[in-house]
Amino acid sequence: MQIARALAQEPRELLLDEPTNHLDIHHRLDLLALVTTLPVTTVVALHDLNLAAMYCDRVVVLSAGRVVASGAPGDVLTEGLIAEVYGVRAAVSREGREGRPHVRFLGTLG
Repeated sequence: MQIARALAQEPRELLLDEPTNHLDIHHRLDLLALVTTLPVTTVVALHDLNLAAMYCDRVVVLSAGRVVASGAPGDVLTEGLIAEVYGVRAAVSREGREGRPHVRFLGTLG
């Protein structure tokens, strides 16, 4: 509902903070697919790395409030970066649309 209100104002930019947070999987995918079709620059804060990889053209990874990586999802979302920033082991493969990365979490470090 808030997204519809924002779009009714015909913005040039749209800032979304965890827009998928309380949605089921179907509606998460629908919402992000919709957002990618909007004729506006959109900045989306997401904690789900796979959703970010699927729908974002660029990702920025923060750690302790600082940017530690920025760029295309395939360049940024690496096993090393995920271990360093999130403290978890992960396997990153290329799947789905456009060979974008898919993250499979394997457990915590240590």
